[in-house]
Amino acid sequence: MNLIECQEQFLRYARNGDLPGVQRLLLSKIREEIQLNINCKGKSKSNLGWTPLHLACYFGHKDVVEELLKAGADVNLPNNIGDTPLHKAAFTGRKEVVMLLLHYGACATVINGTAQIPKDVTQNAEIRSMLEAAERTEERKLEEKLLDAAREGDLSTLTQLLCRKKPPDINCTDLLGNTPLHCAAYRGQRQCALKLLKGGANPNFQNKNGQTVFDLASDTAMKQILEGNIHRVSIQLIVSSRFFGWRSYWVVLQDGVISWYSKQSEAAAGERRQGCKSLTNAHCLVTKDNCFFTLKCFDDSVHHFKVSPKNDPEGTRKAWVDTLEEHAAYSTYYCSQEQGSEEEEYEEVMSLGELTTCFLLSVLKLEQEVEKNKILSEALQTLATEHHELEQSVVKGSSPRSALSEDEFHDAVSDSESELSLSGFETVASQSCEEDDDEDEGSVMLSSTCSSPASTLEQDHHGDKAETQPNGITKHRTSLPAPMFSRNDFSIWSILRNCIGMELSKITMPVIFNEPLSFLQRLTEYMEHTYLIHQANASSDSIERMKCVAAFAVSAVASQWERTGKPFNPLLGETYELVREDLGFRLISEQVSHHPPVSAFHAEGLKQDFVFHGSIYPKLKFWGKSVEAEPKGTITLELPKHNEAYTWTNPTCCVHNIIVGQLWIEQYGNVEVVNHRTGERCYLNFKPCGLFGKELHKVEGYILDKSKKKLCALYGKWTECLYVVDPSAFEAHKKNNKKGAEDKKGSNAGCAEDQEEVPSPPADTVEVVPGSQLLWKIAPRPANSVQMYNFTCFAMQLNELHKEMEGVIPQTDCRLRPDIRAMENGDIDLASEEKKRLEEKQRAARKNRSKADEEWKARWFQQGQNPHTSSQDWLFCGGYWNRAYSQMPDIY
Repeated sequence: MNLIECQEQFLRYARNGDLPGVQRLLLSKIREEIQLNINCKGKSKSNLGWTPLHLACYFGHKDVVEELLKAGADVNLPNNIGDTPLHKAAFTGRKEVVMLLLHYGACATVINGTAQIPKDVTQNAEIRSMLEAAERTEERKLEEKLLDAAREGDLSTLTQLLCRKKPPDINCTDLLGNTPLHCAAYRGQRQCALKLLKGGANPNFQNKNGQTVFDLASDTAMKQILEGNIHRVSIQLIVSSRFFGWRSYWVVLQDGVISWYSKQSEAAAGERRQGCKSLTNAHCLVTKDNCFFTLKCFDDSVHHFKVSPKNDPEGTRKAWVDTLEEHAAYSTYYCSQEQGSEEEEYEEVMSLGELTTCFLLSVLKLEQEVEKNKILSEALQTLATEHHELEQSVVKGSSPRSALSEDEFHDAVSDSESELSLSGFETVASQSCEEDDDEDEGSVMLSSTCSSPASTLEQDHHGDKAETQPNGITKHRTSLPAPMFSRNDFSIWSILRNCIGMELSKITMPVIFNEPLSFLQRLTEYMEHTYLIHQANASSDSIERMKCVAAFAVSAVASQWERTGKPFNPLLGETYELVREDLGFRLISEQVSHHPPVSAFHAEGLKQDFVFHGSIYPKLKFWGKSVEAEPKGTITLELPKHNEAYTWTNPTCCVHNIIVGQLWIEQYGNVEVVNHRTGERCYLNFKPCGLFGKELHKVEGYILDKSKKKLCALYGKWTECLYVVDPSAFEAHKKNNKKGAEDKKGSNAGCAEDQEEVPSPPADTVEVVPGSQLLWKIAPRPANSVQMYNFTCFAMQLNELHKEMEGVIPQTDCRLRPDIRAMENGDIDLASEEKKRLEEKQRAARKNRSKADEEWKARWFQQGQNPHTSSQDWLFCGGYWNRAYSQMPDIY
C-alpha cells in the first residue's frame, strides 16, 4: 500500500469511527511497516484539508479522538479554513469530545478563517460555558507566564507573549496586586521594564498596599528609567556614511535621541552636530560580526555602526545595544503618552520655563549656523552666475552653428495646426506618419488633434458632461481651465540650498514648481503614441515589429521636452485609470510603495492585442547645477498574437541650470530593447549634450539578430523623429560627416576644448540619410502649450473629469485629488494648502500603521518575478475593471 492510499484509508477509518482500523494503522506505523503522517490532510472532495482528528471530532467518535491524541495528533492544527478540532467538536455539540480536547491542551482562543473562536460556533449553552471557563484559564496561565518573565528577566518570553495576536493583559496582577511592571521594578529587570513601558504598561498602577512602581524601584537607574530620565551616554563608534564610507564619530545618546559629532569636545558641548535621529519605535539588529550592528528607525531609515575591535568588542556591542534599546523604549513610551491632567500640564510648563536660558543659547548658536550657511550659499550662487556668464561668452565666440540664441532653441515646434476629429486609433496611426512629397529633405507633415482658440484659456471643463463627435468617440478638451503661473520670481536653488545633505526625493518643493498632474498621469504619457504598438502587432515580420517597438520606446519620453515642472508625488495607494477608445487601450496605475517610491502600471489593448506593463522607481541625484532622475524599473510589452515579449528600461533624464540660467532637459544613456522569443535586440544610445550641444537630443542605435549581426540602423532625435536605414549607408554617412567635422575643426583651432556643455544648445533638424524610412515623427504641440505647462494635447486631457465618471472611478483616482485640481484651476494658494494637508494625512496614516504593526499592501498589484527577465517587478493582480471598489483607503 502506497503512502496516499494509506493516508486515505486512515482518514476514512477516523471519519467512520473504526477504532480497530485506526489502531491497526497506528501499530503498523510504530513497527515502521508503513509510512503514515498522523496529521495528514485529506485531498479528496469529502475531506479536503481535514486531518483524522478533525473528522473524528466532527462526527463525535470519542474513542477514536482519544486514540489519536494519545498517539500524538496535533490538537490545535487548523484545517484549510482555519478551524481546529475544537471548532468542529463545538460546532456539532460533542460535549464529551470538547472536554477531552481541553484535557489534552486544546486552545480555546484560536481564531479561524471567519474570525471566530470555538465558543462562537457552538449553539450549545453548556459547551459555551465550558469554553468560556477554558478561555479564562488560558488567559490566567498567560498572565502568570508574563508575571514570571518580568520577575526573572526573561526578555525573550516576555516579548513573545506581548507579540501574540491576543496578548495577555499587560497590567494583570498577582496575589499582591503587583503588575508585571511592579515585578520588573523590584527585581531590577531594566530591559523587561523598558519593554513593558514600550508595550503600554501603566507606571501609576497601585498594588494592594497602595504602592506604585516608583515605590518598589530597586535602584536609582530603575527609577530613572521609570521616570523617563535615563542617563546620557557618549562613546566613539565607526559610523557608515553614504558618501564618505566608514568614519569615526563620537556618538551621544540622550533623552531618546542619538546624535553624532566629529570630535569629543564638540560632543561634550553639543556643538556642530553631524546628524541625529529620534529613537521612537527604533530597534537594533546584530550580525555574526562581533563589531557590527544596525539601527532601524521609525521612518525605515537604516544606520550602520561598528564598535572598536579592541577590548572585548562583543561585550561593548551588547552594552551599547542594550543602552540603545533603553533609549528607544523611553522615546517610544514618552512620545506616545497622552496628556495628563491640567495640574500636571501646569507643572510641565513650569519646568520648561526653567530652560529659557538654555533655549536662548541654542537659538544664538542656530543663528550663527544660519549666517554661515547663508554666506556659503551666496558665494556658491555668485560662482555659478560667473560660470554661467563665462559659458555664454564662450558660446558667443564660437562658430555660428553653435551660437544660436535661446529663442532659436525653443522655436523647434511649429505653431501651425489643423483641427481634426479622431475616428479610431487606425486614423491616428495614419495621420501621425503621413510623409510630405519632399522625402529627400526628410520633412514630414503631421496633423495635430488640438485646436487652441484664445478663448479656451478662460474655460474650465471640470465636471462638464463629455461631448461626443459624430463618429461616437469622446471629444477631449484642448486646454486647461487656467494658464500656468510665472515662475520667474522663484528659484529652485533658493529651496535646494537649504536642503543640502537631505534625500532629494524627500524635499518638499513649493507647489509653484509643480505641474497639475500626478506622476502616475505622467507615466500614462507613455501611451500617447500607441499607434506604434498597433503597427507592430499588424506586421508579420519580427524585424518590422522591432522597428515599431523601438520607435515606441523613443516616443515614450518625447513629451518630457521642455517639461521642467515637477509632477505631484503620488500618495501611497493613489490610482489612475485611462480608457481611450480612439487609441485602443485602457490603463490602470497605482502607487504601490512610498519608501522607496514605486509606481506600477498595466495597460492593455481594447481588442486584447497587447499588454504593456512595468514599475518605475525614479532614483534622484543632485549634482549641484543639475538634478538627474534615473527611472529604475523594467518596461514590458507583450504581443500575444505573435507570442512575443519585449523589455527595456528608460534613459536617464537630467534637468540643467537649477541655480542660474534657463532650465532645460536632456535624456541620455543606453536603452536595450530585447525580443525574448527571437533573441533580436535593439541597442539605442541617447546621446548626452556634449561640447556646444552638437549631440543634444540625438538617438542612434542598431537592430541586431541573435548572432549580433547588424540588420538596421536607427537615428533621429527623441524630441522630433526616428528613422531607420541600412547600417552600411548609415556608417558611411557618419564617416563622411566626421571627416568634414575634422576639416572644420582645423580651421577653428582657436576654440576652447575644456569648456563644459552649453546650457542652451541649438536644436538642429535631423539630417536624413538617403534611403531612410521614417518610423515616427512627433506631432506639433498646440499654440497654447507654453501657457499650459508645455503640455502636449494628450497631456492636457489626462486630468479632465466628466460627470459620467462620478461613482465609476475609485475614490483614490488622481482626478479626485484636491491639490492637483486646485492648481489646474489656477488657485495656487488652495493647491499649496491641500498639498500640505494631504502630506500630513499620509504621515499620520503611516504613523498609525507603525503603531499597529501593520504593513501596507497594494490593492491592484503584487510584487513578483517578471516572467521574461526573472527580475523583481510589480505585476497586475486583475479585478480592477470589475468596478468593485470596496474598502478603498481614504487618502484624500
